[in-house]
This record gives sequence, structure tokens and C-alpha cells, in this order.
Amino acid sequence: MKRGLNLVAAAFALTALSYGLARFAYGLLLPQIRNELSLDVTTAGWIGGSAFAAYCVGIMLAFYAIGVVGARCIALSAGVAATLGMGLVTVASSGWTLGMGIGLAGLSTGLTSPPLATAVAARFNDRNSPKANGTINAGTAAGIVFSGMAALLAAGAWRELYGLFALIGAGVTVWIWFAVPSCKSEQGASKPSLAILRRPGVLTLCASAALMGLSSTAIWTFGADILRNDFRFSDERLAWVWVVVGAAGISGSLTGVLTNRFGTARVHGCALLGIALGTLGLAATAFSPGYGFAAMGLFGAAYIVSSGTFLIQGIKLLADRPDLGLGIPFLSLALGQAVGTPLFGATLSATGTVGALAIFAVAACLAIYVRPRSAPDAGSAAHPEPCSHRQ
Repeated sequence: MKRGLNLVAAAFALTALSYGLARFAYGLLLPQIRNELSLDVTTAGWIGGSAFAAYCVGIMLAFYAIGVVGARCIALSAGVAATLGMGLVTVASSGWTLGMGIGLAGLSTGLTSPPLATAVAARFNDRNSPKANGTINAGTAAGIVFSGMAALLAAGAWRELYGLFALIGAGVTVWIWFAVPSCKSEQGASKPSLAILRRPGVLTLCASAALMGLSSTAIWTFGADILRNDFRFSDERLAWVWVVVGAAGISGSLTGVLTNRFGTARVHGCALLGIALGTLGLAATAFSPGYGFAAMGLFGAAYIVSSGTFLIQGIKLLADRPDLGLGIPFLSLALGQAVGTPLFGATLSATGTVGALAIFAVAACLAIYVRPRSAPDAGSAAHPEPCSHRQ
């Protein structure tokens, strides 16, 4: 039991590092970075998109390598990529070097999820796996809270913040070595093929994830920039907004409990609707700053719950390959984000804030209807074989 709790805690920390700090902190610090490096909104969008594109590369590498080198090695690679990427950001002097650092940091997120899903499947039974995965997934929110609080204390020193994040990354990487089992399964040794997309519900789940990912880029990459440039939020107020986003997202740790109680379809539909309302609701900040805080908080909670339900549904649909069950919908989500980030930048320039937010909120609404109507119960699906541990 203690080994299982240590795994969940370390996996939670790695998720907070790779998602909350290495990837999503860019959106919080983007206004300061743009000012210092003289980046326009389109360039900032392409740099943000590089993180999501690198995520896709990382997750494909994890798919093919996890059956050869095992979960621990892939998780260690995630920690190293996050640490090196954020270290490079601290010394960035142009859009090119910044993009390289953000891209390398984004690579870490792709390397994070598949090995953690494999490790959880090995350590927990079908009843407890959704709770463990939901808790780990909420690490993103914890990382966002931490980055917001750190930004409050750093008062605009974005380079120093990324340096701190890199040091934290080194510590988490060492922890991962001791907490994540060096395990692999016979199923993990087989390479994924396109045939897996023909399984019932998989393509539909991927389409829904891509739409949600596309919609989410409006807030993750440009939310802080919109609040600062359109609604005159100060850096301090933006940091508090980020704290609210992350604190609300911690509710995602209850995703497994909620889906067990109310059903995956109902919880997921509500979460996607929350993303749409939070995205469009950001425009209401024109009437009161409080609406901005409320919209961002709603988005933060809805995003973490929604990504958690994608994780749960994917693992149920592909119970014999938990790494793919988690990785394929998350890959689709990242593809949507890779397309959505530069697309939102261009849409923002062409239509203005309200029009761009409305268009991207519609994408989240569409995702409610484009999803599997049912998924096999965990108990009825094939359970992955136990991992073989290397000493």
C-alpha cells in the first residue's frame, strides 16, 4: 500500500512539473516574455503551439519505447526534458531560443502520461485505478497553483521563475527513480498500429479530445494576455487569476469518484460545457474583474475534470494497453492544441477578442456530442498483465 501511495505522490509531482510548470506556465508568463523579447501575438502563438507539437512527438516515443525500456526510464526522461527545457527558457534571448526551450519542456508532457498509466495499472486494481489516475491528473492543477503563487513572489522576474522550476524538476526526477517501477508488459512490448483505431469508440473519443484541446488553447495560451491587454489586469492580478485556475482544477482529483457515482458520460458532458462557458465568459470581464476570475476558475475545474474523463474512458476502451488508452486521447487533445494555439492567435487578430472566444467555445460544445456513447466496464475488459520488474 505504501508503495502505491508513493507512486501516486511521485506521479502527481511529475504531472505538476511537466504540465503545470513546463507547459502551462508559459501562458501565465507570456505577457512579460512578449514585452522583453518583443514578440507579436502570432509568433507567441506559434511558440506555444511548439509545446503541444512536441507533446505529440513525446507521446509517440513513449508508445514505442515503453515496452523496451519500461515505465521508469520513460518517466525519468520526462523529468529530464522538463528540467532542461525550462533551464533553456531562463537564458532565451530570442523567439527561436525561447521556442526551443518551450518545445523541449512540452516534450516532457508527452513522455509523462503513458508510463504513469502503465505503473498505475500494475499497482492498482480496476476499482482503484480511476481514483489513482484522477488524483495524478490533478497534479496539473497543483502545478498551476504553484506557478501562480511563485509569480506573485517573483514580481515579474520570469527568468528567475523558470530557473526555480528547473531546480524543482531536478528534484522530482530523482524522486521518480525511486517511486516508479521499472516495469513493462508483454502488451507494452508490441508496437501500436492504426488497427487499434478501429476498436469501438476510439476514433470518436479522439475526435472529441481534439475538439476540446483546440478550444482550450484560448485560455491556456492567451487567457492571461487577453486579461492584461484588453482588461488592464496587472501582473499581480494575473498571478492571482492563475492561482484560481489551479485551485479550481484541484477538484479534478475527484474525477474518478464522480464518474463512479454519476457515470462518465454525464460528468464529461458537464465538464465540456464548463470549458465552453468559461471560455466565452472571459469576455464578461469587460463588466467586472470578478467575471474574469469566475470564468477562469470554471475553466480550470472543467478542463482537469474533462481531461480526467478522457483518461478514464481511454483506459476502459483499451484496457489491454493502458499506456495507449491514456496516450491516444491525450495525443488527440495535444494535436488539437497544437493546431488551436496558432489558429487562435490568427483568429484573435482577425475577429477581435469576443469573436475569437465565441468561436473556440463552440468547439467545446461540439465535443459534447462527438464522443463514445458507452464504454466497457473496467471489470469486463481485459486487464493488463502484471509488470515484470527489473532489479
